[in-house]
Amino acid sequence: MKTVILCGGRGTRLDEMGKVVPKALFPIGHRPLIWHVLKIYVSQGFEEFVLCLGFLGERIIEYFQELSCESKSDVYSIDHPELKCTVSLFETGQDTNTGGRIKNIQQAVAGENRFFVTYGDGLANVDLRSLLDFHTRHGRTASVTTVHPTSNFGIVEIDDGDRIVRFREKPRMAEWINGGFFVFEKQIFELLSSDSVLECEPLETLTARGELMAFKHNGFWKCMDTFKDNLELNQLWDERAPWKTW
Repeated sequence: MKTVILCGGRGTRLDEMGKVVPKALFPIGHRPLIWHVLKIYVSQGFEEFVLCLGFLGERIIEYFQELSCESKSDVYSIDHPELKCTVSLFETGQDTNTGGRIKNIQQAVAGENRFFVTYGDGLANVDLRSLLDFHTRHGRTASVTTVHPTSNFGIVEIDDGDRIVRFREKPRMAEWINGGFFVFEKQIFELLSSDSVLECEPLETLTARGELMAFKHNGFWKCMDTFKDNLELNQLWDERAPWKTW
């Protein structure tokens, strides 16, 4: 079963480094972010990947050329002591939206009835086998892993008399958000166009049809959206790396 990874966006909130280094290659410990994403899947038995490239895609190609022991066209066989998998690289446009990027690699997953999709900047200790079992059981078109985000701000609790009773520093929120780690049936392509935003009309249409289900993940999840996130992920890697399922 193949995994499609969206890694073509611009790192607009990653300071000056984001202008010259694609987000997928930002270092986490001694490896780039994309290596960690691949390891999450490979460690659970999923070893075929399709990467949707865009902004600074040539840098990602160079990385896999150096890492690969064998390549054929844009397909790289990785036989590294720490990572064994097959990676297909596709240029999907400099500023193409998420749905358009998936549409542009349709032929790369043409033989698949279903496939994984995830963002190239999210790390989690999600159980992919459980996600796949959940998706298979409900029999609908799509599943999305939902997570509880951490608040970007501290919370002030106030009583009925306007007295502050407690500060909570960036607590985990009760609401669910889209954490990526999707499973799609091939019918998803009927809802995608070359300029569609996956998170808008395609997912909204599936929701209206009752064809989108939520796989609730209560474990670790964090995306690398800012340079501060990168620093925090590096600190976590040095301490315990909760996404390390291998």
